[in-house]
Amino acid sequence: MELALFVLVSLGLIIVPGPNVIVIITTSVVHGRSRGMQTVAGTSAAMIIQLMVAALGTAWFVTAISEGLRWLKWLGVAYLLYLGFRHLKASLQRVAATPPTALGSFNRGFWVSLTNPKTILFFGAFLPQFVSPGQSYLAQVAVLSSLFWVMAVTLDSLYALLSSKIASKLKSLPDSRATGLFSGGSYLGAGAALATVGRE
Repeated sequence: MELALFVLVSLGLIIVPGPNVIVIITTSVVHGRSRGMQTVAGTSAAMIIQLMVAALGTAWFVTAISEGLRWLKWLGVAYLLYLGFRHLKASLQRVAATPPTALGSFNRGFWVSLTNPKTILFFGAFLPQFVSPGQSYLAQVAVLSSLFWVMAVTLDSLYALLSSKIASKLKSLPDSRATGLFSGGSYLGAGAALATVGRE
């Protein structure tokens, strides 16, 4: 296994802000660090499922699941657009949006991540290139999958912790609508980002 190269390629995928990161940042900025970290827990739980499918499934099974996720992602897009328009509407009407519960934050992260096929498409395509035929396949897959997951959780957590520091500054702006406009625009951006994932 070429772990150094694997780490570099994985970081290139993880560090680029996608729908997951946008939702994590938005939740952290608008609702605080705790809700942001609960969103990270949700995205991370969904990623475990995706990594297991990508790592242990046959090429045919991964392809079939990927095609299914291409359709499922549109539910994620619709959900993010709904959140975006709801926050924008509340902001323009100067009505405080209902803050999510801990379970709500977890579920938001989980479903946005699960309907994002980027992880399974990418991981399923490049994982075999790092598996040595002379060694145990399952052992190598376990190491690579765990390493990828730990890096993703670490970087997502950093996004949540750093972006939560912006919350107080955003809320101190003279225009009380700033937070709602920010969150609404961010959710719409996340929906647009998810819509482009997996396009040929």
